Amino acid sequence: MNDDFLFANDTGEEDETFSIGSWKVIIVDDEPEVHAVTKLALSDFIFQDRKLEFISAYSGAEGKKVITENPDAAIILLDVVMETDDAGLQVAQFIREEANNHKIRIILRTGQPGQAPERQVILNYDINDYKSKTELTAQKLFTVIMSSLRAYRDIVALDNSRKGLTKIIEASADIFSIHSMDQFIDGVMQQLTSVIGCGNEKAMYITDTLMVNCENLRNKDGLTVIAAQGEFESSLGKNVKDVVNEELQAAFQEAISTKSIVYRGDYLVAYCYSRFSNNSILYVSGLPKEVSQTERTLIELFAQNVQIAYENVQLQLELEDTQRELVYRLSEALENRSNETGNHVRRVALISGVLAQAYGLNQKEVELVSCAAPLHDVGKISIPDNILHKPGQLLDDEWSIMQSHAETGAKILEGSNRSVIQAGSIIAQDHHENWDGTGYPKGKSGEDIHVYGRIVAMADVYDALRHDRCYKKAWNKDETIEFIKSESGKKFDPKLVQGLLNSVDKIEQIIEQFQEG
Repeated sequence: MNDDFLFANDTGEEDETFSIGSWKVIIVDDEPEVHAVTKLALSDFIFQDRKLEFISAYSGAEGKKVITENPDAAIILLDVVMETDDAGLQVAQFIREEANNHKIRIILRTGQPGQAPERQVILNYDINDYKSKTELTAQKLFTVIMSSLRAYRDIVALDNSRKGLTKIIEASADIFSIHSMDQFIDGVMQQLTSVIGCGNEKAMYITDTLMVNCENLRNKDGLTVIAAQGEFESSLGKNVKDVVNEELQAAFQEAISTKSIVYRGDYLVAYCYSRFSNNSILYVSGLPKEVSQTERTLIELFAQNVQIAYENVQLQLELEDTQRELVYRLSEALENRSNETGNHVRRVALISGVLAQAYGLNQKEVELVSCAAPLHDVGKISIPDNILHKPGQLLDDEWSIMQSHAETGAKILEGSNRSVIQAGSIIAQDHHENWDGTGYPKGKSGEDIHVYGRIVAMADVYDALRHDRCYKKAWNKDETIEFIKSESGKKFDPKLVQGLLNSVDKIEQIIEQFQEG
């Protein structure tokens, strides 16, 4: 080999990286001059504005280590015979089977082709090309690197598309599972970040998000903000003209007129539509300066689901509000029959939610207890007025009739497939049971009493003590707290008592907000 050619422009063994980005090429060969010649021959190689970054290894063992440390390498130029006659073949097998790397293009190079016949190697190993060192001229090396990079690029693009579509499915599922408008924009931001970031080293930091309703577009009201985050957080319900600058307003109008996604610098404005509504506009800032075509396709797919997801949240909220209002109204009717104000059931519902959260229940159960709590005394519908409204102490037979309302309420609500009604039945049954077993109707004790019943029992007693009743005057906060503490381990679950003491300020705020009358 000509030494003048070999070392004419050698830059040494230090790997070179490029700020514009590079394609990683691993060279595994036990001959240093092969590394030098390869780097020299490909020194000016550029593909899609990216140069080559060379990483050298001089044995099969070192090659395995390098491939493990650089899973994003595009090509490996792999010598067959190194420390052993099949060291290169072992590395190829390691790449596919142990490192599980099926993207990197493996090009085998050998100076002794007879020791590893090409047909046998092609059949037995997942390699992409097999060259004898004597035939691999500079031009042929250029050609094989170019074709290998194109193959690697396409494989990566396909894999990113697969990951992106997976993210679209996951993102849509997550967005559709959200039942709170407060969480909606958070969900959109998180999932859009995930969609754009998949298979990509670029970081994406969404800073501001805005969603506007196109319903009033044709009248003087124009676009209205329906969800927002970041600097727009306080703009809910406002006209877009009062919130954003003229440049952004123009981008909104362009997105509406073209019914598409408009990209401007580091933000996008997406027209989100469905056949069921008047559609909306989603604005997101903080994008990478360059969004690839694949990412734009994924954003378009995602944007198509955003409006439908928004409508799903709206519908879910409307159904929940309707259900809650029906429960409140029916429960209020019962409370009014008992000469108690309707606000009692609202306070018990909200206090139960606070106690459930303090007790450590998950958010779904907190909401369930809060929604079902107003049904706790539904069984009182069966109690005669002369007993229900009696100001003095009840006689034994009257007390037995009064106690029956717990089981009556449970029977009225039992058998439903609806979770709120099921929880209401449990609460009606257990909310007069005591921790020490002295309660009714079944004399349950401790954790045999359902936690929903324990929670609503405490909420009901606390609120009843804090307000006038036909048989008593209202107690102040300190008196009520002292009574609750004295009944810890007797009437009430001690853990719940501690939760109430830790949350008493929140509970008093509820009482202040929903006063009698």
